[in-house]
Amino acid sequence: MAFTLIDLPYADTALEPAVSARTLSFHHGKHHKAYIDKTNAAIDGTDLGGKSLEAVIAAARGSNTGLFNNAAQSWNHGFYWHSMAASETTPSDELKSMIEAEFGSVDALKAKLAERGAGHFASGWVWLAVKGGKLSIEETHDGDTLADDAGANPLLVIDLWEHAYYLDHQNARPAYLDAVNGKLNWAFASENLARGTTWAYPA
Repeated sequence: MAFTLIDLPYADTALEPAVSARTLSFHHGKHHKAYIDKTNAAIDGTDLGGKSLEAVIAAARGSNTGLFNNAAQSWNHGFYWHSMAASETTPSDELKSMIEAEFGSVDALKAKLAERGAGHFASGWVWLAVKGGKLSIEETHDGDTLADDAGANPLLVIDLWEHAYYLDHQNARPAYLDAVNGKLNWAFASENLARGTTWAYPA
C-alpha cells in the first residue's frame, strides 16, 4: 500500500500571515508530495511495501540515504502540519506543568524555541520533545527526524528549511519563527504527551 500526501488540517489561508496560502501550495503541494512520491517509488516491489512510514525510516537509517531522506522528510512534514493550528490552543494541565517546570512559562518556551531555531545552522528542524521524562528542545539537521528515536517522544516541530518561509519572510528566519510561535498547536502537543508514544503518520 502506497503512502499518501495527507491533507492539511486547516484551510490553506488559515495560518496567514505567519505562513501564506502561496507558501503552503508549494511546501505541501510540491515539496511534501515529492518526498511521498519518491518514498513510494523506492519501496515499490520491496519487502518494505506495506510497512508503516516509521518502519521504513528505521530500516533505511544508515543503509539507504536516499530512501531515508525522503521517508523522514515525508514524516517530518506531516508532523509539522499538525504542529500548527488555525486558532489558538492551550496546553493541557500536564503539559503546562511540565513547561513551567522546565522553562518557566509557555512564553519562555516559545522564546527558547525561536532562539534555538534562529541559531540552527543551515536546514533542519527544531523540536519540543520528551526525553528522560522531561521536556527538551532538540535539533535535527537536514532531513533527519525523531520519528524512529526510541528515546524521544516529539510533541511539536518547526521546519527550518528556507522553503518553509522564504516566500513570506525572505531570509528573515527569526521573523518566521516569531510568527509561527503564535500558531503552535498545543492541543496536538498535549495529545502526543498523553499518548506517550511517537505520532504515527496516517496510513
